[in-house]
Amino acid sequence: MRKKIVAGNWKMNGSPELANTLLPRLAEVAKDIQADVLVCPPTVFASLAKNVAGESVAIGAQNCSDKASGAYTGEVSVAMLSEIGLSHVLVGHSERRAIFGETDELIAAKVAAAIEGGLTAVLCVGETLDERESDKTLEIVLGQVKAVLDTLSAEQWTQLVIAYEPVWAIGTGKTATSDQAQEVHQAIRNCLAEYSADGAGEMSLLYGGSVKAANAGELFAQQDIDGALVGGASLDADEFIAICRQAG
Repeated sequence: MRKKIVAGNWKMNGSPELANTLLPRLAEVAKDIQADVLVCPPTVFASLAKNVAGESVAIGAQNCSDKASGAYTGEVSVAMLSEIGLSHVLVGHSERRAIFGETDELIAAKVAAAIEGGLTAVLCVGETLDERESDKTLEIVLGQVKAVLDTLSAEQWTQLVIAYEPVWAIGTGKTATSDQAQEVHQAIRNCLAEYSADGAGEMSLLYGGSVKAANAGELFAQQDIDGALVGGASLDADEFIAICRQAG
């Protein structure tokens, strides 16, 4: 399975200068590695990123609405994202869950809307530090996964990627050890197999949470880790490119 590297956490960062600096370099690297590269900038920069990146780097959004249209000021529909040529959308990032109160039900609806609209949904799941220290990691993570799987058919899995991001490792400099990450990824894979054995083997599972060039190789060597959802390191062109090279 080809590795997938997602620059998924520009958050409310980024600029035309960053897009114009990073993406042409990244596009050249992506042509030479055996990995799929996806960048998810703020939506206002998505069209620019799409134009600059060319064909070798996919461009996605950081969020979408579960509604197709209507009186929802400030929301962006899946159709709008598709119209400007985007292929992916992040759904359920921990900040959307914690800050904006997005529930498993809403996240499942967003995933369904993305897939029905022709996009690939990158579903983010993960536990807080308190939940890990209470030995609830698998309960929380698998609950978040199942909330989405229960709404999808196995045929729709081809448009789903799952990214495990322990909340306590996002932007903190802390990283789950490769063994800790593999344990959760294996549990997700086993959960998927309860729904579809074939689909479980084909699903891309990414790790996110302070991924850097220094730890990417060890993470990618794990059996059930198929790539990375990269946060702060994706804002540093040299660092992000170094991570991509380790994947391919």
